[in-house]
Amino acid sequence: MSDAEVALIASRGTQVHLPADWSLIWEKTPADKAYIILRGEVSVRRAGTEIARLGPGDTVGESAIVSRKLRNATVVSLTEMDVLHFTSDSVRQLLDEVPAFREALEQTTRERLPQPAGS
Repeated sequence: MSDAEVALIASRGTQVHLPADWSLIWEKTPADKAYIILRGEVSVRRAGTEIARLGPGDTVGESAIVSRKLRNATVVSLTEMDVLHFTSDSVRQLLDEVPAFREALEQTTRERLPQPAGS
């Protein structure tokens, strides 16, 4: 992405500091927000089992917004964190305005969503 695209994305988010052991996202809830991790680490859990750990530069919460489905995992901070918080509306606007952002989130969504049996 260009510097201008990165600046636009950053301008649509709100920087937030979160404590350790904070639930950012809950499984089976509506997709109302997403985050870009600036500092810290999260545990991604499906049905209570950790399926991934993510850190700086990773996004969380975007897959449910892109796919227009309920959350498929819970995300809990393992450390203190700094994140950029985005509403679902701001993510959808950025998907329309920044093609490279759309491509990146669609790719992440394909990689992270559970695949149907036999795929």
